[in-house]
Amino acid sequence: MQTWKKFVIIVGVFLAAYYMPLTSHRFTGAVLESLYMLQDYARLHVLTCLIPALFIAGAIANFISQEAVIKYFGSEAKKWVSYAVASVSGTILAVCSCTVLPLFAGIYKRGAGLGPAIAFLYSGPAINVLAIIMTARILGAKLGIARAIGAMMFSVIIGLIMAVLFKKEDSERLKKSAGKNGAGMEEGRSLTQNLIYFANLVFILIFAAWGKPTQPVGFFSAVYNIKWYIIIILLVLLGFILIRWFKKAELSSWMESTWGFAQQILPLLFIGVLVAGFLMGRPGIDAGIIPSRYVAAVVGGNSILSNFIASVVGAFMYFATLTEVPILQGLLGSGMGQGPALALLLSGPALSLPSMLVLNSILGPKKTVTYVSLVIIMSTIVGYIFGMIAG
Repeated sequence: MQTWKKFVIIVGVFLAAYYMPLTSHRFTGAVLESLYMLQDYARLHVLTCLIPALFIAGAIANFISQEAVIKYFGSEAKKWVSYAVASVSGTILAVCSCTVLPLFAGIYKRGAGLGPAIAFLYSGPAINVLAIIMTARILGAKLGIARAIGAMMFSVIIGLIMAVLFKKEDSERLKKSAGKNGAGMEEGRSLTQNLIYFANLVFILIFAAWGKPTQPVGFFSAVYNIKWYIIIILLVLLGFILIRWFKKAELSSWMESTWGFAQQILPLLFIGVLVAGFLMGRPGIDAGIIPSRYVAAVVGGNSILSNFIASVVGAFMYFATLTEVPILQGLLGSGMGQGPALALLLSGPALSLPSMLVLNSILGPKKTVTYVSLVIIMSTIVGYIFGMIAG
């Protein structure tokens, strides 16, 4: 690091420490809130969502052939096939904006084209079947239907735009990565055995991440009540699979890849959660440095500005799976317009400050800024149109 950069950092830290408003209850409360949010994230999401996702990412990097990824997600694949597979895959997983990152990194580094990978990245947290059902039941059928249609459109449209904007760069990336990774799936196991192995990992992630519905929703509540019994059965099956079908060298390579993703992703996620907690506080708790009344005051009505602010707030705030529904319920009760509500629903679950930091390390600043901007702009436009229709 250059000397002047070190000097600027030192001066910045000194000034921050010197002028830190420790007598302000809002400031000290926001600091404490950031720690509470990190604790909640560690307790509710790391073990049940992020760790299984990291193991799946490591498995993708080792046991899925590059040819298979390129066949369905590569630049030469038929667009309707690659985007359909990407959207459906993300929908099945139904994870939050942070949990989807290791999976995205796995297929992207394995040879997936930027467009289909982005479609997968958006669809995972945005097209959550349970969240859409709860949106329709609690916030109204029109908002639930609009969310489902908007999210499905976004995953494909944003992916296609990203593919066009960065076509040259992505082609060069795919050429460089071609042939670098071996195809581990062909060694020692049949296709059926590999499918069983990956299905087992995916089901562990799905059931471990299965949140408790805020209101009874039949099947979803029933599954939540027995999910740990299902997970134990799946873990026993996984142990049998690993012992009988895998070599020690393969398991070691899997652990190394998983640890590599963890080192890249976890520190940035934790930093992002701390910052998001400091700025906005935990969902539903007005303890961040930015008072929630300020947000509620500017998202009423259906102006372009109110939709834009709702999109930006949703993009930077961290929403655990399903938490966006009760938060929107409270904001709508405080006067939030229907358009801004949809704008927040389309940008919030798919993005967060922690996910942006990790995306930057995977894609670089230019692609990350473009992706975030597309989500915010499209959420603003669709929210505004919906607000006029729902008026």
